[in-house]
Amino acid sequence: MIEFDRIESAARAHLGGTAELEAALVRPEPPESLAMIGDDRYLSVMCRRIFRAGLTHRLVDARWPAFEAEFDDFQLESVAALSEDDLKRLASDEQLIRHRRKIFAVRDNARAMQAIVDEFGSFGFWLAEWPEDEIVELWAELKARFTQLGGQSGPAFLRMAGKDTFLLTDWVVRAMSEWQVYSGKANGRSAHRRIQALFNIWNEQSGRPYCQLSQILAFSID
Repeated sequence: MIEFDRIESAARAHLGGTAELEAALVRPEPPESLAMIGDDRYLSVMCRRIFRAGLTHRLVDARWPAFEAEFDDFQLESVAALSEDDLKRLASDEQLIRHRRKIFAVRDNARAMQAIVDEFGSFGFWLAEWPEDEIVELWAELKARFTQLGGQSGPAFLRMAGKDTFLLTDWVVRAMSEWQVYSGKANGRSAHRRIQALFNIWNEQSGRPYCQLSQILAFSID
């Protein structure tokens, strides 16, 4: 098993030094901050991630104020109560992005999030309590509970929300192969668990959060 120091040294060399590497790294929110964020904000971030998938992020972000207005600032009760006719109207609204399945997913996901709130008190508390050394299990839970959060969308949502998670981008997967620490498919429950074990070791070695580990991996290769 390669020591993460070697991977980090390569990343520093590629970016030009320690200061440049540190400036490029994201930092996760601490659990207490995650627990304080309102459920409406989590629903907004989740839906924004879903609409970003396959589209230019700037396009989605430019339309997002209209989404906030049309979906009542993503208040769970209001969104969960939307009727089929309401959703059909929204799916044809030129201010929004007219993607029928994703528009309907907003209501479905509000209802799924409300179920978590009913059980745990808040979505933020549920998220904050999930251990990072089992983050791939949270990916699977998000995919099972919510609509349109499979593939990279679940991990990307967590990253946007500030929850510490590694990502399995093409660069990260390629880096693991080039460093000869993992090869083969990087999707599916079994593969995710094997990769989680690698990241757990690197987390212990380096003391870095998981989000930075995957970034450093991506920076470490040409």
